[in-house]
Amino acid sequence: MDAIRLILTSRRALAGAADAGEIMAEVWQAQALAQAIGSRLAVSGPPELRGEALGLTELAGRGCGVLDPPEIGLGDLRAAQLTELDDARETLLCLGGLLGEVGIALVGMASTAADETTYWQCMEAIDAADESRDRVLEMLRKLAAREEALHEQENGNQNSPSGAL
Repeated sequence: MDAIRLILTSRRALAGAADAGEIMAEVWQAQALAQAIGSRLAVSGPPELRGEALGLTELAGRGCGVLDPPEIGLGDLRAAQLTELDDARETLLCLGGLLGEVGIALVGMASTAADETTYWQCMEAIDAADESRDRVLEMLRKLAAREEALHEQENGNQNSPSGAL
């Protein structure tokens, strides 16, 4: 399934989560999806993104690691359904939005946490989501710089004399 569709599915599921258990499961799913997208970009994405994509993979993995994994079947794991990542820029824009929503949901959970363990899990997951989002934003900056350089190169070639007298 396409990365953007999976991200949109995660956003809807997070928004519809009714209790703390569902929210934590959706946060874990979002981090696992971010990890899968980072891994895909690191292997087959634009060369300029590979270092940041590896960092995203590590950070999102940390985000999963601080949370208890949800009890879901392999077929329900959105990250395992990732088969296409056609538009890196659009995927990163959507992923950045999802990670922002994850952070907001975790802040809400942390502020109403009934126990210290849940509070600290939320705090660690907030840090991981924020750092993952920072990596996504950096990759978007690198893509913008790449597009600008290509645009300048194209304009430079069009404006240069081609041997006409």
